[in-house]
Amino acid sequence: MGRDVVLAVGLVGICIGGAAVFVKAAVETGGGVPVLPIATVLLLAAGVALARWSIVPGPYGSTLRRSVPPGPMGLDAPPPCAPSAAEPEAVGLPEVDSNALDHTAVDADGFEHTVAALCARDGCPQVEVVGGAGDLGADVIATTADGLRVVIQCKHYGEGNRVGSQDLQRFGGTCFAVHEADVAIVVTTSDFTAPATEYAAACDIVCVDGDGLAAWTESLTPPPWDAPATAARAEG
Repeated sequence: MGRDVVLAVGLVGICIGGAAVFVKAAVETGGGVPVLPIATVLLLAAGVALARWSIVPGPYGSTLRRSVPPGPMGLDAPPPCAPSAAEPEAVGLPEVDSNALDHTAVDADGFEHTVAALCARDGCPQVEVVGGAGDLGADVIATTADGLRVVIQCKHYGEGNRVGSQDLQRFGGTCFAVHEADVAIVVTTSDFTAPATEYAAACDIVCVDGDGLAAWTESLTPPPWDAPATAARAEG
């Protein structure tokens, strides 16, 4: 601020000195004193000085003085209406109740959610339904309490429509190599053909048919990732 005052006073002094020289020259030549031009120069000088004084140089050029009260650490306080950053929404686990586990009352898409609800009920802290276009065979991906990555394909078929070996082969080509499953499971409301079960056994894919699904839903059997063969593969 002191530098601004010095500059303003200096500017006024220069203008007054110039006006004095102009008056002296006019008197020596016998002319009258031009009052109007002198007054105009003085007013302009005063206006420039006041404008210069009311401006404070900032880091990116001159900025007008602000009347915002200082905040903590000597910084200007933010405007009272400044929006705060929105917090990300937490993604919860699937709901688990009697309706959520009713596999017969849903369609193919709903079946993926009922299987996900089973995983959540049986202790998986992370469960995600990922089925859809481009899912590469994975409909549900879950993480067990022990940290196993479980990749599940869901087949909502009628009694006369069994899961064939081609379905298992397509899933077998992606469940471990692409989805990095520790445990790969195919769950159906129907049954599997003999070639399908043979392929699954050779590739360590767990098959859960309609009867096995009913037993799992009623908690009559442990979840499929806790089967002895599954545990052996995960440890290996």
